[in-house]
Amino acid sequence: QVQLVESGGGLVQAGGSLRLSCVVSGRTFSNIGMGWFRLAPGKAREFVAAINWAGGTRAYADSVKGRFTISRDNAKNTVYLQMNSLKPEDTAVYSCAATTTIYGGSSPNEYDYWGQGTQVTVSS
Repeated sequence: QVQLVESGGGLVQAGGSLRLSCVVSGRTFSNIGMGWFRLAPGKAREFVAAINWAGGTRAYADSVKGRFTISRDNAKNTVYLQMNSLKPEDTAVYSCAATTTIYGGSSPNEYDYWGQGTQVTVSS
C-alpha cells in the first residue's frame, strides 16, 4: 500500500520560512512524479509545485514562483517544499501527491496517491 506522510508544517510569521517534507513508502519512488497542492478555507484546491522523476523538470504556481522551491531525494524517498518569504495568503493545508507516471504537472487529476496534509499558518 502506498503511503505519503507530510511533515514540517507549523505557525510562522510573515516573511519567515518553512520546509515541508513528504516521505513515500509502498512503491518505487525514483520513477514517479510528485506534486504539492494546498487547500485554504473557502477556496478550491490549488496547485503549488511539481517535479518530475529525476528532478530536472519543475513547475510552480505563479503565486509562489520565486519564493518556493520543490526538490527531491530519491535515496530517501522524499520530496521537499522549501517555502521562503511566506505571506498570510499562503496559509493552508499542504498535501503532497504522487503520480504513477514520470511527471504529473499541475492538474490534481494526474495524481494517484495523496498524503493527509500538514497545516501551514502564516501570521501577519
